[in-house]
Amino acid sequence: MSNQIEQAGGAPVTATATDGRAHRKLRGSLGVWGIVFVVVAAASPLGVIGGPVPLGIGIGNGTGFPAIFVVSTVIILLFAVGFTALTPHVPDAGAFYSYIGKGLGRVTGFGFAFVALISYLTLEIAVYGLIGQGAQALFASYGLPQIHWGVWAFVAFAAVTALGHFNIDLSRNVLGVLLIGEVAIVLALDAAVIFTGGHEGLSTGIVTPTQIASGAPGIALLFAILSFIGFEATAVFRDEAREPLRTIPRATYLAVILIGIFYTVSTWALISAWGDSRVVEAANADPSGLLPTATGEYLGAAGLHIVQVLFVTSLFACILSFHNIVARYVFTLSNRNVFPARLGDAHEQHGSPHLASGIDAVIVAVALLLGILFKLDPVTQFYTWLAGISTVGITTLLIATSVAVLAFFARRRKAGQPEVSPWRAFVAPGLGLIGLVIAFGLILQNLPTLVGGSTPLAVGIVGLLVAFFSIGAAIAAGRRQVTLER
Repeated sequence: MSNQIEQAGGAPVTATATDGRAHRKLRGSLGVWGIVFVVVAAASPLGVIGGPVPLGIGIGNGTGFPAIFVVSTVIILLFAVGFTALTPHVPDAGAFYSYIGKGLGRVTGFGFAFVALISYLTLEIAVYGLIGQGAQALFASYGLPQIHWGVWAFVAFAAVTALGHFNIDLSRNVLGVLLIGEVAIVLALDAAVIFTGGHEGLSTGIVTPTQIASGAPGIALLFAILSFIGFEATAVFRDEAREPLRTIPRATYLAVILIGIFYTVSTWALISAWGDSRVVEAANADPSGLLPTATGEYLGAAGLHIVQVLFVTSLFACILSFHNIVARYVFTLSNRNVFPARLGDAHEQHGSPHLASGIDAVIVAVALLLGILFKLDPVTQFYTWLAGISTVGITTLLIATSVAVLAFFARRRKAGQPEVSPWRAFVAPGLGLIGLVIAFGLILQNLPTLVGGSTPLAVGIVGLLVAFFSIGAAIAAGRRQVTLER
């Protein structure tokens, strides 16, 4: 999931692909904070506090849920240690698939490239269901007539498609503004709760072992891990980053730490806003109302309206981030002779993957039309089914990347080239792998619940991902010109 270019920044640089075509590299000036804005927006912080957090509280481990975010942050940071240790050895990094290919071989790498592509594409499409319903509810609350969710989804689609055509710096600026807004309102709620002492005093569940271990902490870990999806996209923007060998690792660590702290503190504050004695019951009765109700109580009607608006813009930022990720994935694979080479051309003026972005838009438009024609519910069907694919796929990618890191550095050490410390090469990624495998087991165990209680659909999701892996691996095995490096 990356652009995979050796240099960063400014002027156009031409490189010749194996088919003899000249391809301009993508251009941008993303620094550490620019990349952080893009990937944290993909994680959709406000959407997480309003969605997975109430579920983690209600059917997970209740008031102990904030501590699970601490655990998940540690797991992701351990993964990031190995991920960034391998970065200097993958100069044309295509994020996951290049990392996996470096450790486990070219064919395996391209198999997982297709897993990544379908995972991010389905997640992008899925969130259109959420934003369609969210916008419908928002405007209805102001007395406007009910308009079909698909209309609002296509309004968002038009804006995302237009932004995706231009240089990444434009998307960065838009995402930066939207992200600051959504984070600011949640932090305002956090501050109001902390300064007023909450409904029953500040929650103690985060430091109470019996509360942390209560209920179903495994389910809580599942929702916590899922809330981080998007952080790993830092390497997608390698071509558009300044000094990528320095910028990408710093952005990765910074994004994970900021997301982890934000989720932990905000979840603790939300629980405190309701009170330890009643938050679990409230989360089970109306999970979608947990955040808005607390906001209305502590920040008033104005705060409630702001949250409703920013919830929609948060989803827009999430879609825009994943659209950029998918477009760059298609761009990179086209320059690796997997897809038509034309899709690997960058826009002459904007330095953007405009054709790859256009193909992504076409696929998304078709998916939205099918969802509307088949009258799918935008959340319980359209979003849930597609998000189930991305959940399993991205967790699989994290696991495969961890294994690739261990395999790569084991070979280097055997060859007498132990230039990376054992902590970075083996201990941290090994511990992270254990945590990810546990989370993956929980995801598979609860996948039918995540996709609306359908076991056949859950099995179909796994089968779809296996099929996409097989297609990517078969293409790489059958075409020698398909290479990990340009």
